[in-house]
Amino acid sequence: MTTPATPGRPGRITRVSGPLVQIDGAADTAMHDVVTLGPHRSPGEVVAIHGPALTVQAYEYTGGLRPGDTATPLGHPLAARLGPWLLGGLFDGLLRPLGDAPVWLTTGALGGGPANGSAWRFTPRMAVGDPAGPGSVLGTVSTRGPIEFRVLVPAQVSGTVERIAAAGEYGPDDTLATIGTAAVTMTAEWPVRRPRPCTARRDASEPLHTGQRVVDALFPIVKGGTAAVPGGFGTGKTLLLQQIAKWCDADVIVYVGCGERGNEMADVVGELSALDDPRTGGRLLDRTVVVANTSNMPMMAREASIYTGVTVAEFFRDMGYDAVVIADSTSRWAEALREFAARSGTPPAEEGYPADLASALAAFYERAGSAETLAGGTGSVTIIGAVSPPGGDLTEPVTANTERFVRCRWTLDRDLAYARHYPAVSWSASFCRDAGAVGSYRARLGDAGWARRRARALDVLAEADRIAALADLVGTAGLPAHERMTLLGGRLLRDGVLQQNALVANDAFCTPAKSAALLDAVLDVAERCHALVDAGVAPSAVESADFGRLVRAREELGPDDAEGVGPRHDAILAELNATTGASAP
Repeated sequence: MTTPATPGRPGRITRVSGPLVQIDGAADTAMHDVVTLGPHRSPGEVVAIHGPALTVQAYEYTGGLRPGDTATPLGHPLAARLGPWLLGGLFDGLLRPLGDAPVWLTTGALGGGPANGSAWRFTPRMAVGDPAGPGSVLGTVSTRGPIEFRVLVPAQVSGTVERIAAAGEYGPDDTLATIGTAAVTMTAEWPVRRPRPCTARRDASEPLHTGQRVVDALFPIVKGGTAAVPGGFGTGKTLLLQQIAKWCDADVIVYVGCGERGNEMADVVGELSALDDPRTGGRLLDRTVVVANTSNMPMMAREASIYTGVTVAEFFRDMGYDAVVIADSTSRWAEALREFAARSGTPPAEEGYPADLASALAAFYERAGSAETLAGGTGSVTIIGAVSPPGGDLTEPVTANTERFVRCRWTLDRDLAYARHYPAVSWSASFCRDAGAVGSYRARLGDAGWARRRARALDVLAEADRIAALADLVGTAGLPAHERMTLLGGRLLRDGVLQQNALVANDAFCTPAKSAALLDAVLDVAERCHALVDAGVAPSAVESADFGRLVRAREELGPDDAEGVGPRHDAILAELNATTGASAP
């Protein structure tokens, strides 16, 4: 169902300065309305109104526009056209399909959708005479992937089903049902900067399982939560986000490449196309929507791309699905805001960013959440945004403001990355505000030790980091025995649990059961080492034991082989007792 709009009176272009276009004579136009420019009807957005004069920021290349060309206000803000063609598709920042020629090089009218003549099979779920309220499922549309596309009653429509189409092939704009006097199609249009409605927001506690141990075990994110991934160049932000996109247990992935390099986006699309979906056995791309607005595409479309992505996620949330938005990177989006502010004459604030940067970040992240849909179901939108601070400075405005609005921060450490420790998530500079809720959720599912295990691991890592700084001065041999065992425990945690190898099939993904087994085994071995030195065993004798079998368990055992960890744990304890001459505990 499309959003009705009344076009305004056409005006005349008086000046073109790069992407900024000035218009005279256009009437009945509001801020943020879309205007089509020139004979190619290139889209732009109203960014300033001075009496009869409008200032428009073009979404596309303005080559060929000239004074005297016609400009037509469309009477509505930027809206995304949503439908079954989204899954498995590649789109630009305005949600127009990207084919062989980039849209930003072939200017044209705003719009988007399937090719002419496209059709999908519709199967009705309602009958004539049935009551239909907002969000009710009228029927389903078959797509090439595993996700069932549900045709919903629009939010502003309710009544009795007067007519519904029989099962068959239909185009995107064919009327599938009539409710009262409203015609419903399989498509919808929605303003990208306006959140889609829901009945209520729910307290989120169910964790989103990412398959990355350092995240799931120490800094979990809930379904409907938010996370920021700050890190300097080369620390592995894109790699971590790609791993989450591949392995997380969400129903729909919306990957927004915002201002990233074109070769990186090509790699993302290629890998998603080639990767088998571990949940369905099909292609992962078939339940993924890729919004690509690379660094060489127009700045204004980059600014809109993250709102486009979250609108798509809300669309699938309303169908009752768990959707994840991965924005890589919000720093490039903020740079687009800064560039636009400079061109429009807005007074700059800190480091040249506009004064409303914090408000813009809040408006984006607050659209995440677990929600009760209009029809009474449940769905969620989880937002994970990468942040690329210049020079790795985590005090710069984008990073500092983002931290205020997210529930998790996975800070990537340059030293870990250069030491080839991936994911390079710093356990000292990261945080999770939902750990308590996740611990309660895990306890309800039978894993009552999750919170205790997490707290013990963080304590060991923090203490090991403190002692490591001292060891750099006096040497490991000069430390007390207890502190040497703490260093050993921290090293076992880092190498045997937190590190993962994305190139090894057994280690690229890890189930919660195997993650818990590895963490329990390492913590138990570390405690046994402390007990041995407390009993008088020389720390060098403990350190000489072969811990390799336990460290290699993450790569040698299958991703869900939690039971295989136990024998390795027992073997290490037996070797420790034999090496040190101690009796079993």
